[in-house]
Amino acid sequence: MAEAARRGRGGGGAARRAARTAVSFETAKYIERNIPNFEILTEEALDIIEANAETILEEIGVNFPDNPRALARWREAGADVQGERVRLPKGLARELIKTAPSSYTQHARNPDRNVVVGGKNLVLAPVYGPPFVRDLAGGRRYATMEDFNKFVKLGYMSKWLHHSGGTVCEPTDVAVNKRHLDMLYAHMTLSDKPFMGSVTEPSRAQDSVDMCGILFGEKFVQENTVMTSLININSPMTFDDVMMGALEVYAENNQACIISPFIVGGAMAPVSVAGTLTQVLAEALAGIAYSQLIKPGAPVIMGAFVTSIDMNSGAPTFGTPEAAHITYGAGQLARRLNLPYRSAGSFCGSKLPDAQAAYETSNSLNMGLLSGVNFMLHACGWLEGGLVSSFEKFVMDADQLGTLHHLARGIEIDENAQAMDAIREVGPGGHYLGCEHTQANFKTAFWKSDLLDYKPFETWEDEGARDTQTLAALRVEKMLADYQQPAMDPAITEALDAFVAKRKAAEPDSFM
Repeated sequence: MAEAARRGRGGGGAARRAARTAVSFETAKYIERNIPNFEILTEEALDIIEANAETILEEIGVNFPDNPRALARWREAGADVQGERVRLPKGLARELIKTAPSSYTQHARNPDRNVVVGGKNLVLAPVYGPPFVRDLAGGRRYATMEDFNKFVKLGYMSKWLHHSGGTVCEPTDVAVNKRHLDMLYAHMTLSDKPFMGSVTEPSRAQDSVDMCGILFGEKFVQENTVMTSLININSPMTFDDVMMGALEVYAENNQACIISPFIVGGAMAPVSVAGTLTQVLAEALAGIAYSQLIKPGAPVIMGAFVTSIDMNSGAPTFGTPEAAHITYGAGQLARRLNLPYRSAGSFCGSKLPDAQAAYETSNSLNMGLLSGVNFMLHACGWLEGGLVSSFEKFVMDADQLGTLHHLARGIEIDENAQAMDAIREVGPGGHYLGCEHTQANFKTAFWKSDLLDYKPFETWEDEGARDTQTLAALRVEKMLADYQQPAMDPAITEALDAFVAKRKAAEPDSFM
C-alpha cells in the first residue's frame, strides 16, 4: 500500500486529470501580523513568574503516572525521580527545550495550503472535541459521522480558515476504538488543508502516522511535519500515560504536538492571574522538555487553554478579562522561550449562537490576535463551553475570522494609502464616491462580510426579517450544496480504504 501511495504522490495521469477538473475554493493564506503584540506584563513580573515556575519544578515537581519509560528518561536526564513524582533541577527544562524549533512548516496534501507555525504568523483551526452538535433545524443532539463530514466540508470551503483541525465533533455512532480512522480519512479525502492526528491512545497516534505515510509517502512523513496534534496536560501538574504515549509516537516520527495545560482557574489552578501563569509555565516547560527528551528537535507548540470558573455554579466562563490577562501573559512567556504559541478561540458559554456567544467570542478572538497566538484551535464553531459544535456558529465565526486577517495587516502608509491626490481632487464640501482614488481601491479597501446583513430595513423586512442565525443556516446549506471534493490519486484512496478496513477488522467494536 505504501509503495502505491508513493507512486501516486509522484503524480500519475489520473491525478493530473483529476486536478484539471477540480473546483478550487479561495482560501486566504495564514495570517502574517503587521501589528505589535499586546504585552501586559512588565519585565519584573515576567522574571518573578519564571523564577516561581522553576521553583515549582524543583521543589514540588510533576507527576508522570503509569509511565516507567518516561520516568527512566527523566532519571537519565538528571531529574530527581521518586515514585511517579519528577522534580527538575533549576534550569534543566530550559536547557532541554533549546532544541525545540521556533517555527515549523506543516505540509498539506495541497502544497498551496501549507502553513508556517511560529514567528508573527497565526494559523486558524476549527472547534475540537464536542460530543454534541447543534443546528437550527435539529437542535442539540449527539454528533454522528455524517455531522463530522459536514464540518470538514465547511472547513474546506471556508475562506479564512487555514486548517482542517482534528475532532471537529465526536462521532458517537462509530466505535470509540475505530472512529479515529474515519475522522482521519475524512480530513484526508474531503479536504486538502492540513489536519491533526489522534491522541486518544498511543496506537491511534501510530495509525495516524501510518495513514499519513500512505497519503504523503513514508519517507516524506519522516522528514517533514504533516500533523499538528493536541496533547493536553492533566492540570494540575500531571502528565497522564495516554497523552504522553501519543506524544512519544508523534515526537519519534517528527510530528508536531501542542503541549497545553488545561486550566480552569479556581479549580485546576489558583484564582490569581500570576499564580495561574506560573503553573501554566511550569507545566509547559516540563511537557516540552519531555518532548525533546524523546527526540531533540521535535516540533512543538507551547499551549495555554485557560478559562475561569463561575464561583456560584461551578461552570466555566469565557471571554472574561482574567482569561485575556492570562492569554496575553502566556504569549509573552512563550516568546521569551522562542516557541510557537497556542491559545484563544471562538470561546463562549452560551447555549445558542446569540448575543452572549457573540460578545464572548469576539473578546476571545481579539485577545488571541493581540496576544501573539501562532496556532488558534477552536477558531470557529465552539458553543456551550465546548460541549457543542454548532453549524451556524461555525460559519458565523469563520466569517468573522476575516476581520482578524484585516486587523493584522496594520495600517499602510505608502503613497496610495496617504490618498493626497483624492483629498486634492474632492476638496471642501465634495464627496469621494466618484473620485479616481475610490474607483481604483473600492474593491479591496474594506473587509466585507459574506454573512451579515447591511440592507435597508425595508429590504430586510421584505426578505423575511431574518436574524444572523437564520442567515447562517442558509449559508451552511449553500456551502454544502456547492461543495466539491478535492481531487486525490485513486491509488492513494484505494490504499487508505484498505488500511482502514484492515485496522477495523483487527479488533471488536468498543464504545467505552
